[in-house]
Amino acid sequence: MAKWTPKHEAPEPLEGPVVATITGGTILWFVLFLVQLPFYGWFDDHGHLWWLWTCLAGAGLGLIGIWYVRKRDAAIKRSREAGSPVAPVAE
Repeated sequence: MAKWTPKHEAPEPLEGPVVATITGGTILWFVLFLVQLPFYGWFDDHGHLWWLWTCLAGAGLGLIGIWYVRKRDAAIKRSREAGSPVAPVAE
C-alpha cells in the first residue's frame, strides 16, 4: 500500500473565540440533559436512556474542555507578552 502524501500545504488553523465556543457547547449539553431528565422513565421504557447519559457526558467533557482552552489561551498570551513567537503546530 502506497503512503499518501499531501499535494499542498495545510491551511493555517482558524483562531476564534475558542473559550466562548466550548462554554456555549457545554451549556447546551447540560441544558439538553436537564430538559430530558423529567422524561427519565420514558427513555428507560423505550431503551433510549443512553440519550440522557450522552448529554451528561457531553457536559462533563465540556468542563474539561473549558479548563483546557483557558489554560491554552493563557499560555499563548504569556508567550506573546514574553516576546517569543507562538510555536507552530506539529505536523
